[in-house]
Amino acid sequence: MRFGIFLLAARYPGQGDAAALTRTVEAAVAAEKAGFDDVWLAEHHFMSYGVIPSAPLMAGHLLASTRRIHVGTAVSVLSNQHPVALAEQAAMLSLLSGGRFRLGVGRGGPWRDLEVFGTGLRRYEEGFAESLDLLLAWLGSERLGWRGEHFSFREVPVVPRPVVPPPVSVACTSPATEAIAAERGLPMLLGMHVGDAEKAAAVERHGLPDLPHISTHLAQVADTREQAVRTLLAEMPRWLGPGLDGYVPVDGRPRPSRDPVAYTRHLCDLHPVGSPDDCAASLAATAERTGIRHLILLVEAAGSHRATLDNITRLGEQVLPKVRAAVRFSSRGVRGTD
Repeated sequence: MRFGIFLLAARYPGQGDAAALTRTVEAAVAAEKAGFDDVWLAEHHFMSYGVIPSAPLMAGHLLASTRRIHVGTAVSVLSNQHPVALAEQAAMLSLLSGGRFRLGVGRGGPWRDLEVFGTGLRRYEEGFAESLDLLLAWLGSERLGWRGEHFSFREVPVVPRPVVPPPVSVACTSPATEAIAAERGLPMLLGMHVGDAEKAAAVERHGLPDLPHISTHLAQVADTREQAVRTLLAEMPRWLGPGLDGYVPVDGRPRPSRDPVAYTRHLCDLHPVGSPDDCAASLAATAERTGIRHLILLVEAAGSHRATLDNITRLGEQVLPKVRAAVRFSSRGVRGTD
């Protein structure tokens, strides 16, 4: 099992961007101390939902601030940047960190960043597979030229070259993207908007269950489930609602609005929210139902700096050991029946 934390760097009501970013750094350091294996950083533009516009840049800062823990992007958006530029950053971070950097990539959405950065809607709708192929080719080559529908350049040397390319995972929210990941032998990064049954189905459609797929979860530990749910219902909609309003389509297409309170309730029903035993049982059940052994946890939903750090500490001390023990016991039981 691997366990990570997932950080949006959301700006809470009344908070500035500097405070949100400082909380993110302190959360990563706390996660390393608490025994987590990795930290994953979201990337957003022009919204309070997350104030990290460059996940690799923040990853570099966190890698320099820690010694053991791995740091990944969840995700770097391929539709609004050049894949070679992202691959160069990934290679450099891998070299500087001794291999502690992990690259998660995704298509992104039809949002305003496509206009601001000049990549356009067509790159989002049609160019993801080529962007991914170019990024992977760059990470695995000494020299590379390219001629495709969206990119074309003469051969150039690949500098810097990672000793071993960083692990790459693909955010998947549709069967089409699952197929793109599977065709390239890449693991999926599955979001927290769906539950275990949907994630198990995605793994089955992907067809390569032994790859190190990643499952994202909301996680909030308290003395009781009632207390944890009450905390999230009181605090999460305050930053989630304004944050979700930042998703503005570039072409004026309709975007269904989400009720932040109803969505918070939905997430509480799906994920490890409750006592240490509740959270451990939920995470162990996910591992059992999906076969996924890498779980990353959104830990900052309670809406304050202190609550985030306390949540990380309690999860590390009171939950993760229970999950590891439960999964080991389950594995021994399965082997014992062979």
